[in-house]
Amino acid sequence: MRITKFGHACVRIEGEGGVVVIDPGNFTDAGALDGADAVLVTHEHADHVHPPHLRGLDVPIWTIAAVKRMLRDEAPDVAERVTVVRPGDHLEVAGTAVEVIGEKHAVIHPDYPRFDNSGYVLESGGASVYHPGDSLTAPGRPVDVLLAPVSAPWLKVGEAVDFVRDVAAPTSLGIHDCIYSEVGLGMVERHMHNLLPEGQAFERRQPGQDL
Repeated sequence: MRITKFGHACVRIEGEGGVVVIDPGNFTDAGALDGADAVLVTHEHADHVHPPHLRGLDVPIWTIAAVKRMLRDEAPDVAERVTVVRPGDHLEVAGTAVEVIGEKHAVIHPDYPRFDNSGYVLESGGASVYHPGDSLTAPGRPVDVLLAPVSAPWLKVGEAVDFVRDVAAPTSLGIHDCIYSEVGLGMVERHMHNLLPEGQAFERRQPGQDL
């Protein structure tokens, strides 16, 4: 399995059967979708789904019902290619096994409504990777790689560290990182290195770099 980080929350995963791109939002260059065979979207926020990117790529999309409703309003041509998923579903997407995890976005503030959000565990060639979207919902199973959110209006660094500890993947790759400066991201990395137990590694990559 080849894992390539792109802007903000977008990650490209190349398994034995094809290429799956997760959450190509408006902070992600459209080039992240070049050669993709399928797209997964965790939820409806613009930093995770950007209809103009999806219009430029004629491939199937798997996502939750809330995203399909949004696309029906904003990009009905894209909505025609959407398959709706639900928590607990097991799918095969571009030759890669996918499990749908969780159903709610992390709390931004109690006065805001909770948005729907589902993460995905992808497995190919004996390796597994988990993208939680905007949630701190653990996958409920061991994974080899966690795509770990590190900056968000709903997240503080202690919560990010505890989530990485709880999932206990041997390797965690920082994502959801666009709203911090390099100084802030460096601080997150330092805290991760200081606080993660032995056997858990935290990695950072620039857009376009592989894990």
